[in-house]
Amino acid sequence: MAVELLETVKEAITAYTGLSPNAFFTVVASGIAIYYVYSVLFGGSSDHHPQHRPRSFEEDVQPLPPPVQLGEISEEELKAYDGNDPQKPLLMAIKGQIYDVTQSRMFYGPGGPYALFAGKDASRALAKMSFEEKDLNGDLTGLGAFELDALQDWEYKFMSKYVKVGSIKNPEAAPEPSTTATAEPAHGSGATEATEAKEETATTTTTTTTTEVGKDD
Repeated sequence: MAVELLETVKEAITAYTGLSPNAFFTVVASGIAIYYVYSVLFGGSSDHHPQHRPRSFEEDVQPLPPPVQLGEISEEELKAYDGNDPQKPLLMAIKGQIYDVTQSRMFYGPGGPYALFAGKDASRALAKMSFEEKDLNGDLTGLGAFELDALQDWEYKFMSKYVKVGSIKNPEAAPEPSTTATAEPAHGSGATEATEAKEETATTTTTTTTTEVGKDD
């Protein structure tokens, strides 16, 4: 019975694998040996080779610091927040309003497709869909209705997605001529004239009195 079963197994091996029984068992034995060697070298037991749980993507990503309100800053000061300093937030302005876009560093940070907009008021460039250096400013002069609508869409997007942290300080206007300084000399001149008039009156009075006294003598 056992002999017949063995012969049946040998015939099945030859029929399904095309190998002789000896070759088949050699292949199986080799596979088992390779698996054992691999397990010893790279797997090991849990006591000697503890398995490290792979870190998830969430564990690798550091939480973003909360946005810091800057108030009013100049365009020159805004350039410091272009993403080149990893210790500073990544900022960008639209229509004079500054937004913290740190959460989208892959787009606005160094190497991103919109990196040239960071640290600037890019209103004109966004309105014109332009990547030219000359358009990287907040000047809206000469823009058409279509371009202004496009800029409005960008502004709504930023308002809904990012935190506003400040605004761009308007360039200081030239001081107006002061009228106080002009008025003071005039006031001083009038006072001088009044004083001189009083002195003349006093002199005249004294002269008159002296004359009258001389006559009485």
